[in-house]
Amino acid sequence: MHYRSGIGYDIHRLVPGRPLILGGVRIPFEKGLLGHSDADALIHAVCDAILGALSLGDIGEHFPDSDPAYKDADSGRLLALVKAMLDSSGYEICNIDTVIIAQAPAISPFKKEIKGRLCSLLAIDEGVLNIKAKTNEGLDSVGSCEAVVCYAVVSLAKP
Repeated sequence: MHYRSGIGYDIHRLVPGRPLILGGVRIPFEKGLLGHSDADALIHAVCDAILGALSLGDIGEHFPDSDPAYKDADSGRLLALVKAMLDSSGYEICNIDTVIIAQAPAISPFKKEIKGRLCSLLAIDEGVLNIKAKTNEGLDSVGSCEAVVCYAVVSLAKP
């Protein structure tokens, strides 16, 4: 077996007038994430982790915010494109561990739905994916409800 691992990170500013989408799930809140696409920071972190494990750069190289094709794009579509790269590499996902850091809204009530959506998009068993929700204890831009940060770590294997 050959193994690889990758880490992903993303941060987006919370602003009024945008939907809050994390892991492909729309979360009711008075603010949403600002970005060129739907700004789904969790999916972006997962994409970056997979791309990193495959030594294929990062999400900005594959889906640049200068390309109008990705304006308001559903990040699930971007993840599907990254999944196709993964599938063509011969590697398979062993494990994904994620962290969503948001002061508000509370993410824990949505963890099961987010997990189900991501597992569906990646065609993986729910035992392979972990979702953690944290706050920043009122510190920095995340703690003052100005931003959401997401991390993802992925382990891949090739028989």
